[in-house]
Amino acid sequence: MSEVITIGLDIAKYVFHVHGADGRGRAMFSKRISRGKLLDFFAAQPSCRVALEACGGAHHWARQLTQLGHEVRLIPPAYVKPFVKRQKNDAIDAEAICEAAQRPSMRFVAVKSEEQQAAGLLFRTRDLLVRQRTQLINAIRGHLTEYGWIAPKGPSHVAMLADLIDEEEMTSSLPEAAHAMFRVMLDLLAGLNSKIADLDKEIARRARKDEVSRRLMTVPGIGPISATAIAALAPPVETFAKGRDFAAWLGLTPLQRSTGGKQKLGATSKMGERTLRRLLIIGSSAVVQQASKRGAPKGSWLEQMLARKPRMLVTVALANKMARIVWALLIKQENYRAPVAAKA
Repeated sequence: MSEVITIGLDIAKYVFHVHGADGRGRAMFSKRISRGKLLDFFAAQPSCRVALEACGGAHHWARQLTQLGHEVRLIPPAYVKPFVKRQKNDAIDAEAICEAAQRPSMRFVAVKSEEQQAAGLLFRTRDLLVRQRTQLINAIRGHLTEYGWIAPKGPSHVAMLADLIDEEEMTSSLPEAAHAMFRVMLDLLAGLNSKIADLDKEIARRARKDEVSRRLMTVPGIGPISATAIAALAPPVETFAKGRDFAAWLGLTPLQRSTGGKQKLGATSKMGERTLRRLLIIGSSAVVQQASKRGAPKGSWLEQMLARKPRMLVTVALANKMARIVWALLIKQENYRAPVAAKA
């Protein structure tokens, strides 16, 4: 009898679907399983390759199935979609996952440990609080405009309103109900600022303790937040054959629409880890801004780029360059050494 070699698992909250195939890719079974019976089903199966999409809860199930002796592979959902045969339901999705896992050129996602996911949660939480702070600031500025008060842009200026809101001039120009609501929003803003500051201190503490983060912080434009985020969110550096692959994974390389031997490059792909890509672009923006004010090193790559390219294009190009430098530092386990311009 043929043995099941690959099982495609379509996960959800409560109802799962499994599709098993033998070594030749022939379907052996396709069945629906409830959440409570999933582990019992796989415990009864001989060790095989189990594939599932890298989505919410996938890393948890991957760890559970690995403990049962199975070889677990996580596949990006975009790579599964081409194998879906007409329409869409759980059974078809499980079959597509099983089919995709059998392709020899398929790319997989590294399974994260609980500690890695906890470290990543630190940055997700900070991003959430920063977005909520931005929403509050926009709400405060927008509502103040309705009463003729224009607050300058920036968190620091809005924070000053906490002192101004109780002054006689502003209090007399606002209805009592509006004054109370502004006080509520400003108190919420102060609480968010405090929590974000606490998270920044925790990130800085982790950066000082971690050897990889200290090494990454030697790169201009990479601070404690970016360094610890790369260490926590990036897959093992050995996953990438070269620095360009790491930059492409971050979405910092141009889109290709080449055909007929003609190279046609488009805008930045933005297909990858959004958090790391944003942090690298913010860091490169700071470097470009300083170079524009104080001047880049004589004869450097940055000076040549700023002389002939728009500033935003140079910022993204520098972020791409920083991603390649990060890959090289992690592979070689060395600190960053600034290049020295050759003498004429």
